[in-house]
Amino acid sequence: MSSSELDTGVPAPATIEVDEAYLAFVRERRAAILARLEAACARSGRSASEVTLDAVSKTVGPAEVLAAMRAGYTSFAENRPQELVRKLDAFAAAGIEAPRFDMIGNLQKNKINAVLGRASLVQSISSLTLAQAVSSRAERTGLTVPVLLECNVSGELSKGGFAPDEVRAAADELGALPALSIEGVMCMAPAHDADAARRTFAGARELREELRGRMGFALPTLSCGMSDDFEIAVEEGSTLVRLGRIVFSAEYDLA
Repeated sequence: MSSSELDTGVPAPATIEVDEAYLAFVRERRAAILARLEAACARSGRSASEVTLDAVSKTVGPAEVLAAMRAGYTSFAENRPQELVRKLDAFAAAGIEAPRFDMIGNLQKNKINAVLGRASLVQSISSLTLAQAVSSRAERTGLTVPVLLECNVSGELSKGGFAPDEVRAAADELGALPALSIEGVMCMAPAHDADAARRTFAGARELREELRGRMGFALPTLSCGMSDDFEIAVEEGSTLVRLGRIVFSAEYDLA
């Protein structure tokens, strides 16, 4: 699928201008985030080098992404294929090497081609049928797609993903798909409930361990934790946290 087939209606800028005041804010905020990350790792006997920060850029534009890159972020995430394409086009038009972008949102089958070869990691493989569709499209183009299995560990009806029993039952079929490289598990926790978040993250870690045994894969990545709960996720073993508002918004309260 070409960029024109996912026209966002917003032309890619020929240049990307970074506001220096905003850059200073992002740098200061990053220092605060890293301090919290290091403290969470220390509490759980881990090294901060074990955890990747995905800066979730879905609510900001290319200029804010570039500011975050200059502040030290190297990995970003988008939840809509259209926005992924728009940002990559903007960097290409400006002659700037684009950073890594992951796909974290619900992936519709008719948008699979838009992320192939563009997203470094598709974190939202939420069903066997979606996994089969991604593998089939990728196989036709000679690609192997790194993916995470999105698992609804909390059981909330509002959240997508495999139920734990579903992913267990599908493990053999998932593992046999020729064009997928299954790298681990992704989950989301209930909002505004620290105890429920901890149970969810611990459950995701245990599910990943079980799937390692069933599938015979290393599954190095456990993607869980967002702006409000990433410290709990890190304490429970997360190797990749997805941070949006806390990275990009001055309105986010760190207290």
